[in-house]
Amino acid sequence: MRYCINCCIHLLPNDLHRQCFRCRGPDHNNQKCPVCRGENKIPLYTDSKQMKWLAVLEVRTDHCESWNGFFCLRKGKLCSLMFGLIIMTLVMVSYILTGAKHGLLLIPSPFHYGAFASNPSLMDNESLSDMKDYYQPSKMNISYVKDYPSIKLIIDTITSKIEFITRQRPDLEELRKQEPHMFSVIPNKFLPNSKNPCWYEEYHGNTTTDPYATNSYALYSKRFRIIFDYLRKVFWNHLYHYKDKHYRLRCLPHFYIIGQPKCGTTDLYDRLRLHPDVRFSAIKEPHWWTRKRFGIIRLRDGFHDRYPVEDYLDLFDLAAHQIQSVLQSDAGKDRAKRNNIIIGEASASTMWDNNAWIFFYDNSTEGEPPFLIQDFIHAFQPNAKLIIMLRDPVERLYSDYLYFASANKSAEDFHEKVAESLQLFEGCVLDFSLRACVYNNTLNNAMPVRLQVGLYVVYLLDWLTVFNKDQILVLRLEDHASNMRYTMHMVFQFLDLGPLSEKQEALITKSPASNTRRPEDRSLGPMLPTTKAILRDFYRPFNTKLAQVLFDDAFLWKRT
Repeated sequence: MRYCINCCIHLLPNDLHRQCFRCRGPDHNNQKCPVCRGENKIPLYTDSKQMKWLAVLEVRTDHCESWNGFFCLRKGKLCSLMFGLIIMTLVMVSYILTGAKHGLLLIPSPFHYGAFASNPSLMDNESLSDMKDYYQPSKMNISYVKDYPSIKLIIDTITSKIEFITRQRPDLEELRKQEPHMFSVIPNKFLPNSKNPCWYEEYHGNTTTDPYATNSYALYSKRFRIIFDYLRKVFWNHLYHYKDKHYRLRCLPHFYIIGQPKCGTTDLYDRLRLHPDVRFSAIKEPHWWTRKRFGIIRLRDGFHDRYPVEDYLDLFDLAAHQIQSVLQSDAGKDRAKRNNIIIGEASASTMWDNNAWIFFYDNSTEGEPPFLIQDFIHAFQPNAKLIIMLRDPVERLYSDYLYFASANKSAEDFHEKVAESLQLFEGCVLDFSLRACVYNNTLNNAMPVRLQVGLYVVYLLDWLTVFNKDQILVLRLEDHASNMRYTMHMVFQFLDLGPLSEKQEALITKSPASNTRRPEDRSLGPMLPTTKAILRDFYRPFNTKLAQVLFDDAFLWKRT
């Protein structure tokens, strides 16, 4: 057996060694090649011959076998690569589908939602989840971009579609058909000797009856149970006995702080509570007119049993007890003397949140709600007084985002959410009226930030269709923060409250501000300048109209 010591391949007996790639090449010369001439070679014999012990044998496979191994190696790597790509694709698809469903995508979806159902009657009885099916990706895809000019085009489209059209006010009989139970409980006349709207209602229970056993506020919220435990203890002592019958004093609020969220309503509420003639509901924000009477605790959780109007009236029992004590103490002395205690209610959703209408009211016109919260409040209390606290809508939106966002808060994330919300809003106004978009539940739930809450003039104009202008006091948070004493005097005058001593006034005006921004939110810093510019452009036409309605250029918010 012979081997080429140079390339170490097996040579057959008749092989002339012309196939050796190491020994022969295109310019090979047998005479000059040291390998072919036998120089520097160490012969190797394996057939019972002795070989030199210093010889080194480099074992190689033959040419054919080396190429087979090479292809096996390439096939193995290719299979591994393909398997890795398949796994990566499955992971990415799972991430995109799950993230899009729960709103967890790091890169927001490039689609913006378009039209609602063209037939509003189709939406009246749909579930909350089914409503979202009416949104479809727009054919005109505008990707998320941070550059100002691209988003400015969206804002220009929205601005071109803005029309402030006066709504049709429903008549009283239509309201009665919608809420017959409410009209059966609340009378159309109140006690003449009370400044606050109150009346006596016959109580049919006995001393062992729990008057709050079915109250939904007590049943669904643990933090309210302490309040109702106290009301149970004192309830029987405050009943009015007349001709073997028992009566309880029922009251509605004399005034409402109706909005807006993150505009200082909590601070105003806390200061007004300190006035000796002002009382509030047992719960600061009952949200009854906007949510609870429809069975909404959290809209994302769907609907629960509707809270009857009696549950809402129970919240004013503490104040009613005090009013009753005043009425009874004055009855024997001077019947002409009035009770001056007034009750307030401070749900910041009252002004703007009409999202539930679509699930309960028929006969909508082109997606607009046929009945609004103010229609019902006015039907029972045409003389009610309304207080609205507003702030620069740009700053309000950022404060709202910082307060409600739970994770990954940043100026960049806020910018992306603003861009997405603007695209959604644009998709709506292209097909529907401004009012239909502002009050649309599905759109409002789809937007990552609540752009619509800052469209103050849209809501205010709708409230002015049922209430007179002198029944509504509109304040600015910026003025309240810079001159609190002045704004509180405006509120006291608006509510016809009596004078205060210097000590009482100092207590009200010098208390620290309530519900300020949390330290961890302050550390995030301001919004991006680009985001602020975008929002300024978006809110400008609405602020301009608001300043015109109120005859006050301060509501343009040019200096903030």
